[in-house]
Amino acid sequence: MMFSGWFDLPWWGLIVVALALTHVTIAAVTIFLHRCQAHRALELHPLVSHFFRFWLWLTTGMVTKEWAAIHRKHHAKCETVDDPHSPQVYGINRVLWLGVFLYVKESFNKETMERYGHGTPDDWVEHNVYSRHAIHGLFLMGAVNIALFGIVPGMLILVTQIVWIPFWAAGVINGVGHWFGYRNFEDVPDASRNIVPWGILIGGEELHNNHHAYASSAKLSSQWYEFDIGWLYIRLMEMVGLATVKKVAPKPKFAQPRAVDLDTLHAVIANRYDVLSRYAKSLKQTYAHELERLRRWSPRDAEVLKSLRRALLRGQPKEHHPKVAEVLDKSRALHTALTMRQELVALWERSSASKEQLLRQLQDWCRRAEASGVAPLVAFSERLRSYANA
Repeated sequence: MMFSGWFDLPWWGLIVVALALTHVTIAAVTIFLHRCQAHRALELHPLVSHFFRFWLWLTTGMVTKEWAAIHRKHHAKCETVDDPHSPQVYGINRVLWLGVFLYVKESFNKETMERYGHGTPDDWVEHNVYSRHAIHGLFLMGAVNIALFGIVPGMLILVTQIVWIPFWAAGVINGVGHWFGYRNFEDVPDASRNIVPWGILIGGEELHNNHHAYASSAKLSSQWYEFDIGWLYIRLMEMVGLATVKKVAPKPKFAQPRAVDLDTLHAVIANRYDVLSRYAKSLKQTYAHELERLRRWSPRDAEVLKSLRRALLRGQPKEHHPKVAEVLDKSRALHTALTMRQELVALWERSSASKEQLLRQLQDWCRRAEASGVAPLVAFSERLRSYANA
């Protein structure tokens, strides 16, 4: 007679158990490996931290240093040939279905480990158990599953646990999260996407564009309709003293519009993605006004402008789309709005400029914007002057 385990559960009960166990693993990945270890967005109580390390050893065999190093390199080299798992480089099918092999390949890169693996656990148990005997945790997990649920159900649950992270994290997040979905922050310089606004199944990692905008934030949701279950767990742990949040994405603060000063400059730079998101809305308004104007005076030019909507709103360079230059020659408002967007972006890219130089540039930018006569640009500049430090 085949051993049936200590718990004789119906088929749906086994599914619930498998989902519960894999959800703990997802929580360990997003809270411990990702937000705590890779990005230092929070600190965990030693008991919680070690529980997560132990659980990941049991269910995945992943080494903390390897995971953190590979993820940090992904951010540093995102969408380039040095990115360990970009679907823009390797293709969506390879990353989605075979992403775990890209991870394993990069884990043998000693330069990646040395450059990006700093600050991860370096104690006796890490060296002598979790790293040295990474695969043995899975054998122990399999034995526990068989003892609890029987041979066949126990092995099926183990297989589910083994493939869960490679598929959802290495495949879906690294693949779909850089291929398909919506973007709250269009100006993030990579292809990251929010897959869905409800981060439950993968612990909040679904909100991937938000994460790339503010990589060091412990909270991944940014809009009122977005839900990050990993953040819920962190807040619950913080309430009982088991976690300390160090960083979250800045929430814009506003005051009455005022003359541009150093406080304005600091607030604009700190909230640069919010600034650019609002500028994108202003640019859309300018585009709509110009499209309507051309429809009245030059229907042919209006059709050309309509066909170039995506290129214009995404700031595609003229040399990449010859017709863009033709349209901008006939629309002073759009030309001004696009040129001033590039100048605004350049403000926080000038790392060698002093605060005084940046302040003068921002003051001049606002002065020219409000003298442009482009109504959405004037309104945006007044809004820009109302940003305040938290």
